[in-house]
Amino acid sequence: MGTTYILSDLVRTRAVWKREKKKVVFTNGVFDILHRGHAEYLAASKHLGDVLVVGVNSDESVRRIKGALRPIVPQEDRAYLVSQLQPVDAVCVFDQDTPLEIISALVPDILVKGADWKIDDVVGKDVVEAVGGKVLTLPFLPNRSTTNIIDVIKQRYSELLKVKNPFGT
Repeated sequence: MGTTYILSDLVRTRAVWKREKKKVVFTNGVFDILHRGHAEYLAASKHLGDVLVVGVNSDESVRRIKGALRPIVPQEDRAYLVSQLQPVDAVCVFDQDTPLEIISALVPDILVKGADWKIDDVVGKDVVEAVGGKVLTLPFLPNRSTTNIIDVIKQRYSELLKVKNPFGT
């Protein structure tokens, strides 16, 4: 289980990992409504190195990227849940729309994104490759996403709400 860091503390800890010759893997995401796809993606990311650092978008960042109705789960809860997953060693919440600031400060050995990203479009690719690091994409577990979960909830509950007085109150 990981620790949630502010960026300055994470950078100091990264220096320790570097002295210990640990390979640091970085990935990031919203992690809203944590699900199996997230868990499998993070487990696969951890297998690429010794330390897995996860950047989690702040609530404000998520709203700018995904719209006013997101996130469903507040950033403190999302960061905590991600930090409790076995593969995760460190979590850092970031307010920017991209994780470039964290990547530039941390300079991970491996930068990972989901397969929906083209390698050339991965933010921070130039930073990581400039020091000999690798940028990789990993496949997603099909039909496992927060958007899918939200769609199922909307579909099921919209039908339920069409029934007069569905909760018997």
